[in-house]
Amino acid sequence: QVHLAESGGRSVEAGGSLRLSCVYSGITTFRYSLAWFRLLPGKQEREGVAVIDNDGAATYADSVKGRFTISKDKAKNTFFLQMNSLKPEDTAMYYCAETFEPWAAIDTITPAVAHWGQGTQVTVSS
Repeated sequence: QVHLAESGGRSVEAGGSLRLSCVYSGITTFRYSLAWFRLLPGKQEREGVAVIDNDGAATYADSVKGRFTISKDKAKNTFFLQMNSLKPEDTAMYYCAETFEPWAAIDTITPAVAHWGQGTQVTVSS
């Protein structure tokens, strides 16, 4: 059974940094990607923020390019989202996920999600 669990979300001031972690277990798919999504306040659907594929290549949403970095430590079954220069508009519930491969683009990746974490809240104050 696949399980993903996020941690690291908290309140921070604009311009600050946070690192989210996601510990996963039970993934048996030969090739898979690991992704971070977020659900913005007032929105109905989660949006892809950053994805790291099975080969280690990273893809980012335009809104976070240059500020967020996704990485993984396969030996520890953990992946991360380093968030720098945080803005109030980054306030959201952040979710980690395992996705099937291949997927076409980060803004259409949601249907490829196989399993979700439970979410961790990030609040950025101005």
